Amino acid sequence: MSTTDAVTFWDGVYAARPAASGPQPNARLTETVTGLPPGDALDLGCGDGGDALWLARQGWHVTAVDISAVAVERLAALARSHGLGDRVTTGRTDLHESFPPGGFDLVCAHYLHTPFDLDRATVLRSAAHALRPGGRLLVVDHGSTAPWSWNQDPDIRYPSPRDVAAGIDLASETWTVERADAPRRIATGPDGRTAEVTDHVLLIRRTA
Repeated sequence: MSTTDAVTFWDGVYAARPAASGPQPNARLTETVTGLPPGDALDLGCGDGGDALWLARQGWHVTAVDISAVAVERLAALARSHGLGDRVTTGRTDLHESFPPGGFDLVCAHYLHTPFDLDRATVLRSAAHALRPGGRLLVVDHGSTAPWSWNQDPDIRYPSPRDVAAGIDLASETWTVERADAPRRIATGPDGRTAEVTDHVLLIRRTA
């Protein structure tokens, strides 16, 4: 499927629901980042912007990208309205075609799943190489299907965090896996429903 198809799909996903006025950060982000010294962060697939806004409030300078122009335009307006416009830079980026330039102390990729062509291993490898020494890559994937997910394929397979790490294939002398597990939590969907879901959490630190 083409980039045009992907843009149309994701613009439609966001346009179909009201713009969030106070999007919440992902739980795996807050538990991982709380206590870390703020620096430069890259949010891949920023969506409604809860992670980017939370990071900015903690003192981080955030580059937030998404394939959906609807998502990034809404986030830019929201950041300005919350007085965070100087800490959040947004951009429409198709990770199938390019990767944001620069060096970062944190790169986060929450639920970077799509029905369109995307070489995730290459994207995440680029993310790891964009880390400064001491920086961390946080990858949080679905480990189960929520009732509100756009993908309700009963045969879907969720790769484990170790599978994802193996696919990225990073040199152990430069990057260290600090966390690879599958915790559960109660999640709330866009329509207010709640359900128990499983997250696949991978945290990689650049050591050199």
